[in-house]
Amino acid sequence: MASATRDDRSEGVEFYYESDGTVTARDLETGLARGGETRAEALAQLAEVLELHEGGGESLEDPDEFLREEFDIDPDELEVDDSDAPDFMR
Repeated sequence: MASATRDDRSEGVEFYYESDGTVTARDLETGLARGGETRAEALAQLAEVLELHEGGGESLEDPDEFLREEFDIDPDELEVDDSDAPDFMR
């Protein structure tokens, strides 16, 4: 079971300490969260997600080609339900 640091704030970051030893950092304003082995790693991952959420990062010309070349994944074989995904992931 995870534990969290908590008060009635609407801004900032909340950390959850998972039973497996990992840490999840959650942005209170957006609700976005990322995890890592340490607080620093979770916070770095969260910073990257927040940047993408705010429109940062580089667009891919051909996402399907990127998946094939970088990860050897055939996009035609994926079943994706992105209805709950943040806008930048759709």
